[in-house]
Amino acid sequence: MSYSDSSPNSVVRVTRDGSAKISIVVPCYNEEAVIGLSHARLKAVLESLLSSEHLDYEIIYVDDGSRDQTAVKLNELAAGDAHVRVVMLSRNFGHQPAVTAGLDQASGDCVVIIDADLQDPPELIADMVKLWREGYDVVYGQRTDREGESAFKLATARVFYRGLNSLSDVDIPLDVGDFRLIDRQVVDAIGSMKERDRFLRGMISWVGFRQTALPYRRAARAAGESKYPLRKMVLFALDGMLSFSLAPLRFVITLGLSIFVLSNVGIVYAILNRLLTDQWVSGWTMLFIAVMFMGGMQLMVLGMIGEYVGRIYMASKERPLYLVKRFIGFHDRG
Repeated sequence: MSYSDSSPNSVVRVTRDGSAKISIVVPCYNEEAVIGLSHARLKAVLESLLSSEHLDYEIIYVDDGSRDQTAVKLNELAAGDAHVRVVMLSRNFGHQPAVTAGLDQASGDCVVIIDADLQDPPELIADMVKLWREGYDVVYGQRTDREGESAFKLATARVFYRGLNSLSDVDIPLDVGDFRLIDRQVVDAIGSMKERDRFLRGMISWVGFRQTALPYRRAARAAGESKYPLRKMVLFALDGMLSFSLAPLRFVITLGLSIFVLSNVGIVYAILNRLLTDQWVSGWTMLFIAVMFMGGMQLMVLGMIGEYVGRIYMASKERPLYLVKRFIGFHDRG
């Protein structure tokens, strides 16, 4: 891949023969109801790019330990389409490790990450490629609207994105998921990062390079159920906060200093009250409140610190992020 200047503010990516290759990474978990339709729409977009942009392509489906017939359907797709590759993981490792598995196998000059549920329209890939051709290293889809989602889901998503951005040491774009195009340089940079608790949208923001947003309206799921219930949403938010911010630990320090100051004020008050009056500071209610407050705060602080320590412990084991059961459609492996 080489770069040629077309204007002072843009860089057009071309190869010697004018062609390039795009890899599409599609993590799948129990998506049998939608995988056929998803592939058909991806295929239509990519065939159009092949004819108009001379952009060769591969579609890498990552089966993240599905329990339905997703694996069977992916086998059928690979058998009937030379552009399809399948990475079958040994069990369910989670969305972020599954995406990482796809990125590790992608061979394209650029890579698009997109879920199989068709909430993110494959037709936007053409617009992403256009911006990539102009020199952007990352083109991320930014949601202007989210169809088919409850008011609770919309409210929690809004709080999550804005809360994370305010706490994070990295500027993470608002209302942005994993749907994006990333250049080969960015893929290689992400591959060099060995952290276990991965938050890819934060990692991609952290590496820098030239990035831009592509606004779009997110659709409802074409079929099936959301793979992110409330519990997984909370854990994912925790991963994002703890992976890209020391704010919780800084909060603990600030809280400790504040309690220390208040404690000293209370001590001074108690001493002055005894020396200047005939009264002791009395009342079991205040004592009970103080003990309960301090006990609760200590448990919360220990839990917060324990979460960081636990992540260090898991990282020290150096276990692989995922295990592959089988490769399908790759010519150099079985």
